Amino acid sequence: GQTTNSLIDLAQQVSLQPDPREMDMLLTVGERISMALLSMALNDLGCSAISFTGSQAGILTNDSHINAMIVDVKAFRVEDALREGKVVIIAGFQGVSPTTKEITTLGRGGSDTTAIAMASAFKAERCEILKDVPSVFSADPRVVSEARPLRKLTYDQMLEMTFWGAKVLHYRSVDLAKSKNVKIYVGPGSRTLEEGTMITTST
Repeated sequence: GQTTNSLIDLAQQVSLQPDPREMDMLLTVGERISMALLSMALNDLGCSAISFTGSQAGILTNDSHINAMIVDVKAFRVEDALREGKVVIIAGFQGVSPTTKEITTLGRGGSDTTAIAMASAFKAERCEILKDVPSVFSADPRVVSEARPLRKLTYDQMLEMTFWGAKVLHYRSVDLAKSKNVKIYVGPGSRTLEEGTMITTST
């Protein structure tokens, strides 16, 4: 997030109205740096890993720049790498338009949307969105001292919360999860599922 903000600031230093296509070319850099460095670190630890950009991973979007929508996932290279026993690191927040062949970005919170799309494509048991918070809360615990952790939520409840400003998940990612029926786990880790929040069709 900080890298994205820095890149936006950089663009505004050279252009009063940055071209949307060029902004997408610029904003995808942050995730590409992160994925490549993580892959290098894992390989040095003896864990075979490979990184893919959104386009390499088969994230297909509409033609919009800055706030594109995912229209399909063709994750053939991801599937091949997983079959080879590799850890696959995918750059979130980005894809490619199959009609224009241009790089696109998915807007703020787009990495959550990428994760949901991939979970759906691979028919995963659930999509785990790991955060530096123990769970989704009934209110912002930094503002409301009585805020309590919510262990289970429906898609509609989470959509309502994100619509009114809850930042733990992006609205579009929850909407996609609902349409694809992808269970979402939000929390610090899910080894025991004792912490965190599970978001499904019903509580």
